[in-house]
Amino acid sequence: MEIGYARVSTQGQTLEAQLEHLTAAGCGHIYRDVASGARFDRKSLQALLRALKPGSTLVVTRLDRLARSTVDLLTILKAVADRGCSFRSLAEPWADTSTPAGRLMLTVLGGLAEFERGLISARTMEGRERAKRAGVRMGRKPLLSPHQIAEVRERKANGESVRFLARSYGVSPNTISRVRPRIAI
Repeated sequence: MEIGYARVSTQGQTLEAQLEHLTAAGCGHIYRDVASGARFDRKSLQALLRALKPGSTLVVTRLDRLARSTVDLLTILKAVADRGCSFRSLAEPWADTSTPAGRLMLTVLGGLAEFERGLISARTMEGRERAKRAGVRMGRKPLLSPHQIAEVRERKANGESVRFLARSYGVSPNTISRVRPRIAI
């Protein structure tokens, strides 16, 4: 059974051309989404993945209608394969997992995507290390200024409760609890 998937990014775009192509390709049921391809949590896509039965074929007009990145595409295709189904793109005949050549091409794409993830990770680590050496402070900005921290220390030493201090500075009690008393040397 051929099941179609059509997607456009905005309400101003139309699904008509995709629906015509998918119907002509023999799709008995066509799932439709109006959402960004960068989002994996598209309502109809998730419903389609749940509805796939072994032996079905997921058909799209073009790969970019299914996913925006290679990683997302491969994640979706793995979910399709895990359900015992195949995949076919009308515009890219090489993207047909029912053929050995199609499976080979998608395996190669998977290897390239993994390689790309590794390169991105390495570049990110190098950038972080370079920024640290340059004195850039990583992480979230402190919720309390050095002046406020000194005030909190003094007020805690005078016996004010953590909850009261948290309310007065607009932070959580945990933030106040992490302010340790100054150690006298």
